[in-house]
Amino acid sequence: MTDIVVVGSLNVDVVVPLHELPAAGQTVLGAADHRRAGGGKGANQAVAAARLGRRVAMVGAVGIDADGDWLLGLLAAEGVATDAVLRAPRPTGQAIVLVTDDGDSTIAVSSGANMWLAPGHLTPLRHLLGSARAVLLQQEVDAAVVAEAVRVAEGLVVLNPAPARPVDPATLARVDVLVPNRGELAALAGVRSPVGVVGTDDLAAMARTLGTRGPVVVTLGGDGALVVTTDRQWLVPAEQVDAVDATGAGDTFCAALADALLDGAAIDEAARWASRAAAVTVTRPGAMAAAPRRAEVPTAA
Repeated sequence: MTDIVVVGSLNVDVVVPLHELPAAGQTVLGAADHRRAGGGKGANQAVAAARLGRRVAMVGAVGIDADGDWLLGLLAAEGVATDAVLRAPRPTGQAIVLVTDDGDSTIAVSSGANMWLAPGHLTPLRHLLGSARAVLLQQEVDAAVVAEAVRVAEGLVVLNPAPARPVDPATLARVDVLVPNRGELAALAGVRSPVGVVGTDDLAAMARTLGTRGPVVVTLGGDGALVVTTDRQWLVPAEQVDAVDATGAGDTFCAALADALLDGAAIDEAARWASRAAAVTVTRPGAMAAAPRRAEVPTAA
């Protein structure tokens, strides 16, 4: 049995280090040479879960091009099964990642093959999705693909609603664990206030309006993570580390959260494990390449 099936995006990341992000109309010289890396939230999460020792299968699409060949090779080298990654008559997805000296990142994505993937492509994969112990999803593929994958999944369903966009209530009702950041939570809740200054009680109230059948874990960057259930909430502090690149932190967090839950951890314990794994990720450059192996994640103090 596959532990985790990841349904989502696969991209080639072109990472440009900068001292500061450019303003509108401004050209900024890079702080160092650019680099090419595997990425896409789906592929990042699949590799992160595989490095934690899980049996992982990837569902997605790449182009019939050299970039697609390269990405499939990267995933296979990490032990991720790629039989369910389709070849599309569209270019492989690309992401331009601008990373500043302090580890902040801004990303522009050209979806390509990722948005070619359609619900009908999942029909031959129903057994794979239905038999997986967990299905992990994001929103860099079409919303209808996410909805169909959630509908046929029979194991734990973990949805990372990134990038922010509306999610059908019927889909949310089938989600066991929702993992948004502040902005994604506000978008789902229809709140337009400056979420960066909203307190944890307000975030918890927003989370409880969404209609998921399980907890919501709100990632707060350097402020940690807020775990919200119907009647309780916990703030899980962030690990204190010297950040180099935050690009893949959220993806590692989601993979590690699913990993811990499959081991039977309570949701707050799972969030602590995920926070420690994400903290390792931000100390390294890149996204997929920065995900830690299980032995590299510190044990609880």
